[in-house]
Amino acid sequence: MGTLTEVEFHTGVADSIGFTCRLVRKACRLGARVLVTAPEATLRELDRALWTFEEREFVPHVRMPGAAAAVAARTPVWLAGDAGTAGAPGVLVNLGGQAPADVGALQRLIEVVSADPDDAARGRERWRAYKAAGLQIKHHATAAARD
Repeated sequence: MGTLTEVEFHTGVADSIGFTCRLVRKACRLGARVLVTAPEATLRELDRALWTFEEREFVPHVRMPGAAAAVAARTPVWLAGDAGTAGAPGVLVNLGGQAPADVGALQRLIEVVSADPDDAARGRERWRAYKAAGLQIKHHATAAARD
């Protein structure tokens, strides 16, 4: 059981795939395990980017469901369509997917919201849902969002 009390929103992100690659790389370096949720097309793009975004670096990741349990257990980054993946890491990075149904199971929730108007509107819906659930929100606006 997690102890989630705060949600982080990164809004106005010009390159959400690149931003997420850097974010999960940093998390891996700190020893964290991360579940990234997103629509299927975004997951495919992120999967490719995690192999190639740094020339001499690879961020270990698996697609879930589908990976063998033993492989998933030792892989720090999971890519999934939703947060309902059994045994998932307690850190969730959401790239435009649905808000997780059970935020109480999480240790940390990070929302990455692009500058796209439709994505921003969906991000605002998730923001309202988290506020209604009594969660504190920490907001990080990129330069593009502040203009």
